Amino acid sequence: MSTYLMTLQYDGTRYNGWQKQGNTPNTIQEKLESLLTRLYGFPVEIAGSGRTDAGVHALGQTASFRIPDKADHYSCEDLFSQMNLYLPLDIRVLSVIPAGERFHARLLAKSKIYEYRIDTGSPADVFHRRYALHVQERLDMAAMEEAARRLTGAHDFLGFCANKHMKKSSLRTIYHIELRQEGVFLIISFCGNGFLYNMVRIMTGTLIEVGLHQKSPEDIDQILWQRDRSLAGFTAPPQGLFLVSVSYQ
Repeated sequence: MSTYLMTLQYDGTRYNGWQKQGNTPNTIQEKLESLLTRLYGFPVEIAGSGRTDAGVHALGQTASFRIPDKADHYSCEDLFSQMNLYLPLDIRVLSVIPAGERFHARLLAKSKIYEYRIDTGSPADVFHRRYALHVQERLDMAAMEEAARRLTGAHDFLGFCANKHMKKSSLRTIYHIELRQEGVFLIISFCGNGFLYNMVRIMTGTLIEVGLHQKSPEDIDQILWQRDRSLAGFTAPPQGLFLVSVSYQ
């Protein structure tokens, strides 16, 4: 078997998320698998590094797929050009490279970086309404940074998970959270070894509530300790979230 690693970006606005579903072909995974199946003439399954929700975007999503040695093979250059020729314009393949036979884009991922973008201008920027959450009220950056510091490290993040019936471990490590202002846009960057369902969006909503003085930085400790989703902030909407990169080192 030959294994390939693909890096891609997509605008998630009009898609029902990454993962293929039985009731709709309108997912990123379905679009990619359908095209690869057409190119090779037999079913090809891909494994993404993770599942982005409906409306969430990616600047550097990764996915792997395997092709039997007996099959006709495309070069990486041909795959790159053919996929970008036939994919919708809001999905682009950035690179295709050979990978080790046992490589798996999700199982071998070591860390991921997500960014959440907040438009703090008045009025909201018309051209970024699909790519940022508008918050017009003044945000207390110092309080948000203190809350972010309390989220950093190895914790049980069940209180920041939208899955009420989580059976697997909810222990994750957040390596760093950075807040930076770029013009009217506040960008919150999260780097960790993995993220639970809606975890980044819930952490973002919680940090926003801290910035609005609806919660205190000290509340973070209680949410982590109690492991109770109802204590955390709102789930920030999907359009402001971007999967930036996935690391395998």
